[in-house]
Amino acid sequence: MRTALLQSSGRPGSTVENLKVLDEAAGRAAAAGAGLLVAPEMFLTGYAIGHDIGRLAEPADGDCADAAAETATRHGLAIAYGYPERAGDAVFNSAQLISADGTRLANYRKTHLFGCFERDHFTAGDQPVVQAELGGLRVGILICYDVEFPENVRAHALAGTDLLVVPTAQMHPFQFVAESMIPVRAFENQMYVAYVNRVGREGEFEFVGLSTLAGPDGVARTRAGRAEELVLADIDPAFLAASREANPYLRDRRPGLYGPLV
Repeated sequence: MRTALLQSSGRPGSTVENLKVLDEAAGRAAAAGAGLLVAPEMFLTGYAIGHDIGRLAEPADGDCADAAAETATRHGLAIAYGYPERAGDAVFNSAQLISADGTRLANYRKTHLFGCFERDHFTAGDQPVVQAELGGLRVGILICYDVEFPENVRAHALAGTDLLVVPTAQMHPFQFVAESMIPVRAFENQMYVAYVNRVGREGEFEFVGLSTLAGPDGVARTRAGRAEELVLADIDPAFLAASREANPYLRDRRPGLYGPLV
C-alpha cells in the first residue's frame, strides 16, 4: 500500500483552511497511487493555539470528521489525521483513521502527554493499542511522544500491528527522534512506522519536519526535509513477512523476566 506523508502545519486556528490543505494533499496523494494519507498531530486546528484548542475541539463524529470523510471518499484513499477531540467536559489529543469509503475505522487518544502545554489543555487517553484493518494490513495509531516509550510500540508489535501511523508535532531540539529513534522502533518491533510531523515555527515551538516512513529493516523508505512537502513510500507485506521470519526479537522474548519493569 502506497502511503503519503503530509508534512505541514496547515493554517493554525482555522479548521476550514486546514480541511482545504488536507483535500489538496489527498488529491495529489491519490494521483500518485497512494491508498493512505497521514497528516500530523493536531492538523485540523493547529497545535500551538492555546485556549482555542478547547473552542475548536469536536466530537470524533463531528463536522470536521464528516468533511474529512467526504475528502477520503471523493479522492478514493484512507486518511489519518490529528485533531482535538471533545468528549463531554474532556478534550483529548486524538488521531482518527477514515477509510476510502468514508467509514470511521479507528480513533486514538494520546496516552502520554508531553510537557506543561499538553497537560494544561488535554486529558490523557487510557487505551494503549488502537488498530484497524486497512488494505490487508493491521494499522495501529500512536501520537508523537507516545512512540518514544518502547512499551507502547512493543504492545503494538505483540498485537500484530503491521503499520504504525504516528501523527507528530516534533519540535527542536529533539530531531534525533525522527532521524534515529523511529527507524530503530521499526526494526526492533518488526513493523513499518509512518512518522508525520509539523514543520516551521508556531507560537513558542519550532517544528523540525523530517517526517519519515521506516521499514522493519530499520531503513527509511522516505524522509522529508525541513519544509512543507508530501512524500510517499510503499508498504510491502511480503517484505514484512520475510523480515519477521528472519528477525528473532519477538520470538526470543522472555516475558517472565520483565516483571520488575512495571
